[in-house]
Amino acid sequence: MSQVAQLYKYNLDAFSLEKNSEEYFAEHFNPFEDMNSTYWLNFHSMKDKESIIKLCDKLCIDKLLQEDLFAETKRTRLEEYSDYVFFSIVSALPKEGLNNYELTKERVSFIIGDNYLISFQEKPSDHFPTVRERIEYKRGKVRFKGPDFLLFRMLESIIDNYTEVVGEISINIELLDKIVLRNPKSEVLRKVEWEKRKLLDLRKIVFPMKELMGQLDRVENELIIEDNIHYFRELKDICYSLIDEIESQKQMLDGVANLYYAIQGQRMNEVMKVLTVTSAIFIPLTFIVGVYGMNFENMPELKSHNGYYMIWGVMIFIAVALVFVFWKRGWLKRND
Repeated sequence: MSQVAQLYKYNLDAFSLEKNSEEYFAEHFNPFEDMNSTYWLNFHSMKDKESIIKLCDKLCIDKLLQEDLFAETKRTRLEEYSDYVFFSIVSALPKEGLNNYELTKERVSFIIGDNYLISFQEKPSDHFPTVRERIEYKRGKVRFKGPDFLLFRMLESIIDNYTEVVGEISINIELLDKIVLRNPKSEVLRKVEWEKRKLLDLRKIVFPMKELMGQLDRVENELIIEDNIHYFRELKDICYSLIDEIESQKQMLDGVANLYYAIQGQRMNEVMKVLTVTSAIFIPLTFIVGVYGMNFENMPELKSHNGYYMIWGVMIFIAVALVFVFWKRGWLKRND
């Protein structure tokens, strides 16, 4: 069944938005009928393979590239052709809360031509709300420039999503830190590992994006206007900053894990201290009981009328004295 796609057609003076099936656009999409306008056709799904291939054939897109559009491998790449440029990137969307053990990833592909940009999403998700607002409300320069600037704004939105993911992970790290300080449990380590894996996955996405922005910085293609290349250079700098932030968040997670182990070690030390103090008190008492538990006849205290009470008195005195000494030295105080 064909999914709903949307087509923006805009120029400096006006814009139009049309929503219809992928099959419809495969039949009627023709960006060459008005070369003074920019066309943005966005597919929210790759399920209708027949319609997408039909559209690509209509635009003379390379057959091998068409197969790559439906490849399951999620990797970032750029390929230049004489009439168009192909991009494939991996997006990431934030999820709130500590119970999400993986990133929400999605492959997004672009084909940019003279006056058109086609974007292909694997599933319905709103990556580009700010881009739509800029077009509809004539904000910024998007209505003044061509599809290469539109591509910049869309890639910027994707990278903004990366930033939101890092921000969400940062919030989760703060929550984990508070949990460790208040009531550390073994499940904290599992959630720390989840967040660390998400950071590693995100780094695997951001690093190739940085490389792609570097390729755009060096690209020599008429479809990417030289005056707009510096915009992509800015995105590369943002990717560098994101990679640094990811490394910083990983260190913070290591700090949370180390704090957990330190608190658990402190608790174990408290338990061992109690057991040691208890043993220290009962060792001399056990010695006394052991001595007078021997079955020898020539033990003077055994024939004493008050011997039993005297031994109890000595034992109680020793126990109280040891407790007093330990208390004076601070061994009985709990380290909060």
